[in-house]
Amino acid sequence: MGARFGNRRIIGGWLRKGVAVVAAAALVSGIGAAVATAAPGYGPVKQAPAGGFEELWVPSSMGPIKVQVQWASRGGSAALYVLDGLRAPNDHSQWVSDTDALRQFGGDNVTLVFPVGGRSSFYSDWYRPSSTNGQTTKYMWETFLTRELPDFLAGYGVSRSNNGIVGASMGGNAALILAGHHRDQFRFAGSFSGYVNPTFPAWNEGMRAAMRDEGNFNVDDMWGPVGDPAWTRNDATLQAELLRGLPIYVWSGNGVPGLPDLTNGLGNTLNAMGLEAMTQTAAQIFANRVAALGIPARIEIGNGTHTWPYWGQALAKSRPMILDALGAH
Repeated sequence: MGARFGNRRIIGGWLRKGVAVVAAAALVSGIGAAVATAAPGYGPVKQAPAGGFEELWVPSSMGPIKVQVQWASRGGSAALYVLDGLRAPNDHSQWVSDTDALRQFGGDNVTLVFPVGGRSSFYSDWYRPSSTNGQTTKYMWETFLTRELPDFLAGYGVSRSNNGIVGASMGGNAALILAGHHRDQFRFAGSFSGYVNPTFPAWNEGMRAAMRDEGNFNVDDMWGPVGDPAWTRNDATLQAELLRGLPIYVWSGNGVPGLPDLTNGLGNTLNAMGLEAMTQTAAQIFANRVAALGIPARIEIGNGTHTWPYWGQALAKSRPMILDALGAH
């Protein structure tokens, strides 16, 4: 779920703001980052731009939300939504700054959509604003990702129905849940180091501690006390039947460090090892569940810890499946 229990650099990512974000985009698009805001009512449908990177401000019930976009290389209508981890920064997606996702899909006919912000939100519609940190606006991320943002992007020629969705850590379970509950929108779902079984005994307390650590958010204001139906609704393992017929890719490390961990220091690596051991348990539980239901899914567990280099590698592994599902070669 992207919780730290140590140095922010590992679990939160290496926050390279401003110039780093623009530079990453320019490397792929060659045109840098432009800022755009749609006209009220979104205006007439336009042909999607052919390639390039933009930062859009999208109206929502939570206020304007920044969304970073790399347009499909040939102006196609397919889109891949890419969700951040628990410590999602409020100025950029860590997928843009901490992975080579832009380069990976730079020549593909699919628009990459990186919602910005939503730390500790689990990309859910909450019951109420968090009562422990003075939050005044209730998180409504499911509504944003499945209504407001698709409606906005439709004004740029992006399909409302030919989308994939992937996420890391906090975003992993959310990607599967959003795809399951919104099959009319999503044709592919992927989870990388996701906590895909949040109702597992005592894991709610782990989420409580992580959310307190990242912004002093209150898990009870999100899904209520344990046993509330919202917990079941947002558990990808319990909702696996909703994913039947959908191409699925789930990756988790096993907590064994590798070359990407060498520069992170012993303490940080130990934290990332422990967190990834938990996601391995969740991935195996999910694998057992879909196998029992007879639902095909590609599930891989390999060496790795809870940190961005491995999630970038997992995205690369899932890329052929994504392009096939969306017809976006």
